[in-house]
Amino acid sequence: MSAAVDRAKDAAQRDVENRVETLVALSDDIHDRPETLFTERHASQQVASYLEEAGFQVSVGEYGLETSVVARAGSGPLHVVVCAEYDALPGVGHACGHNIIAAAAAGAGAALARVADDVGLQVTVLGTPAEEGGGGKIIMLERGAFDGAHAAMMVHPWPEDRLVNTCLAVDHIELTYEGRSAHASAAPWEGINAADALTIAQLSISLLRQQFRSGNQVHGIVTEGGDAVNIIPSHSKATFMIRALTLDELAVLRPRVHRCFEAGATATGCSWSTRDICPTYSHMEPDPTLVACWRRNAELLGRRYVADDSGKPVPTFSTDMANISLVIPTIHPLIGIETYGAVNHQPEFAAACVGPSAAKAVTDGAISMAWTAIDAAMTDEVRDRLVSRAA
Repeated sequence: MSAAVDRAKDAAQRDVENRVETLVALSDDIHDRPETLFTERHASQQVASYLEEAGFQVSVGEYGLETSVVARAGSGPLHVVVCAEYDALPGVGHACGHNIIAAAAAGAGAALARVADDVGLQVTVLGTPAEEGGGGKIIMLERGAFDGAHAAMMVHPWPEDRLVNTCLAVDHIELTYEGRSAHASAAPWEGINAADALTIAQLSISLLRQQFRSGNQVHGIVTEGGDAVNIIPSHSKATFMIRALTLDELAVLRPRVHRCFEAGATATGCSWSTRDICPTYSHMEPDPTLVACWRRNAELLGRRYVADDSGKPVPTFSTDMANISLVIPTIHPLIGIETYGAVNHQPEFAAACVGPSAAKAVTDGAISMAWTAIDAAMTDEVRDRLVSRAA
């Protein structure tokens, strides 16, 4: 079996290495044409074209999402899903490296398609729109995209290699206040100030933070706050993220924050309303066996997990991949790129998502994911656990 595993891994590695130029070109092309949530038409078409050329059966626009991609190959007993993200952030473009994620996923998928029937795999590459606040994976999960899958994986760029993260559960909320306009100098008493309501809500949240459990967070931005300085604002709007360590803790924190929203309305006389921008993101529960497989394979390529081994605090963020982890054994390791001190969601990080270090992340990510899937398919106890868990 060891020789068969080695042969399969060698074939997968050669496939990725033979495609390096096109994979990096795919990553760079997506980077150069950033598209925000649910508008990733160019990126999704480029990923679909790449996978079609690699021998997948590909469709675009499945599950009611115009920019989703579904690509399938192989007919083995173990069904592994590799997720590709490709949406960008407003204003700063690919400052979370989703171009690297997409190319690594495409490369891993193509390599696995080459060996799928030999190792006993069915591989699906899912292009999942709108990770940045749209919950594309959650929508696709609810609509059946992950049905029948035994494991899911993706890799995410970061300033250093990390195995796991603290993935916070999060609500994405739009808050609106409605008041009454008036002349700000001649008759301000006739107005009901919606901007003041929002200010009171923000202040209330700031005071509430003293009572937050460690790790819980709330942050937001004002998106509408008035039209002219001499008009009492009759309308204001903001978006907030309410984050907690687990879904259970989020359920406790949520009503407390909503009471802060209500306080702004009560103090000013405004009416208020909220809406969920997207489905709730959950906390993550990575599969430890698959994480261990990933580590062994990534270390063979020179990746090192010094930060994990030294007990350095794990990164904290949120992702819709977390919801997948509560249903299917999942991994979401972080792959390091050289950022010269920049962190995710900064323009400097976006700049670091092209170039030699980013190209190596694409290659290493693709090979390590392919090797991890091969290990899962060809290691009896791992495969049997994953398949029986879904039965």
